Amino acid sequence: MTPPTRDDDLRREAERRADAKLGFRTHALVYVLVNAGLAALNLLTSPGYLWFVWPLFGWGIGLAAHGFAVYASGGDRRERAVAAELAALSKARKVTPPPREPETTTPPDAL
Repeated sequence: MTPPTRDDDLRREAERRADAKLGFRTHALVYVLVNAGLAALNLLTSPGYLWFVWPLFGWGIGLAAHGFAVYASGGDRRERAVAAELAALSKARKVTPPPREPETTTPPDAL
């Protein structure tokens, strides 16, 4: 098996982003279809009280959060955060030597 290359990493990231976008589109389609059905059911059975707006708003908040996570937050923010953490970790390793085992003063034959 060959080690992963930069192209493999880019392909995996592209696939992850494409899957996220397709997942959001599916979520949006299901949201529209289900809420249209709920609205029709509501208007046919009890038009005096529009209860379908409650699931519409609640689910809409979740859909908006999903859309923000996929499109607005962007992968660049995460990549910058990961790069900053990697820089901090490598700096900490260069400045701070690894911890040493405590030296014992007990002679070996006393054990």
